[in-house]
Amino acid sequence: MSKTYYEFRPYNVGRWLVWSLFALVLLLAPQLFSSNLSISMLSQMGIAIIACLSYNMLLGQGGMLSFGHAVYSGLGSYVAIHTLLKVAEGSVFVPVSLIPLVGGAAGLFFAALFGWVTTRKAGTAFAMITLGVGELVFALSLMFSDFFGGEAGISANRVVGEPVWGITFGPGVQVYYLVAVYTFVCVAAMYAFTRTPLGRILNAVRDNPERVEFIGYDTQVVRYLAFMVAGFFAGVSGGLAAIQFEIVTAEVVGPLRSGAYLLFTFLGGATFFFGPIIGGVLMVLALVFLSELTKAWLLYLGLIFLFMVMYAPGGLASLIMMNLRVAAFGRLRELWVSYLALAGTGLVALAGAGALVEMVYHLQLNASIGSQVEYLGAVLDVRSVQSWFGALFVMATGVALFEVARRHFRTHWNEIQVDIEKEIKRRELAA
Repeated sequence: MSKTYYEFRPYNVGRWLVWSLFALVLLLAPQLFSSNLSISMLSQMGIAIIACLSYNMLLGQGGMLSFGHAVYSGLGSYVAIHTLLKVAEGSVFVPVSLIPLVGGAAGLFFAALFGWVTTRKAGTAFAMITLGVGELVFALSLMFSDFFGGEAGISANRVVGEPVWGITFGPGVQVYYLVAVYTFVCVAAMYAFTRTPLGRILNAVRDNPERVEFIGYDTQVVRYLAFMVAGFFAGVSGGLAAIQFEIVTAEVVGPLRSGAYLLFTFLGGATFFFGPIIGGVLMVLALVFLSELTKAWLLYLGLIFLFMVMYAPGGLASLIMMNLRVAAFGRLRELWVSYLALAGTGLVALAGAGALVEMVYHLQLNASIGSQVEYLGAVLDVRSVQSWFGALFVMATGVALFEVARRHFRTHWNEIQVDIEKEIKRRELAA
């Protein structure tokens, strides 16, 4: 029966505001950070955001722990770089701005090829199969040098073809805005995917696959379709990376890259859509800044990951959302002293642990250049008992004080949560 009246559906002002701010940040970021390094990092952040969000379509939305997601972004990079070479030769005509879509098509193709096997299983079996596929492709990248370029990789020039409106993609800022456009469109498309019937049933497959099969859906087909969609967006990120760096090496399909996607998606928060966006930003900051500060940066990443697993398994996004909930009920101001105590004691523990790490690293790998190492403005002697005892004492003191502050914070936090639940019930009854 047709309706004889009009329905008024108000706009979701909050959602429009968030997306507008996101677009504004992408637009104005190069104006605030205008150096060549900053623009390069901003471009890498956009690429990492797409890659981490595509990975989260498997992990966070589908409950599929993959150890080989770099296969699809990496193969997308290889196909994109070969396409750039063909464009330079004049054998094919593809605008540089569409090269990321070529990478996306490659990611979709290989996801359809490998996904038909990997998605037949779920859980641990799925994870092990993806690990095997990742190792297989990485081994092949060192064997078939005609396509993969061996250890040297394949390089190309992104400035090919005739300029369009004066855009040659030579300057880094032009590449950034290309990445920014793709980032915004891909993020919006992946968010829209979560609202589709396929996205909803994918969540159901994650939570209760037996019930999904009971209502008539094939869980393997659902996982396979989601796997292909994730492969497409991973390929887009790979195509953008090929344009950004103008070189593709075997590292892009390696296990370290897949591990990075897993690590930073988890740190950002796999249970929330915006979590991988945070993870992508952290990924670039860690790979660029942290690796410049210390050669033991991978060890620090491991310690941070361990800390997050122990104290914040939901990632940074979950911490943000929990505090926003507390703030919505006007109770956040009660916790600022506890947060200062946690931050201060945590920094003390981190300083002590960092001193131990730097001394161990120097003793094992750099002892030939002397026994002294500079750390946070202080000079430590790896052959002095006082330096080792001082670092150990600072770390132990920080850990002990952090645990005291954490227990006090947890007690106060639980009291606030109980009060919030009571207030929610009161409002429900009043309504």
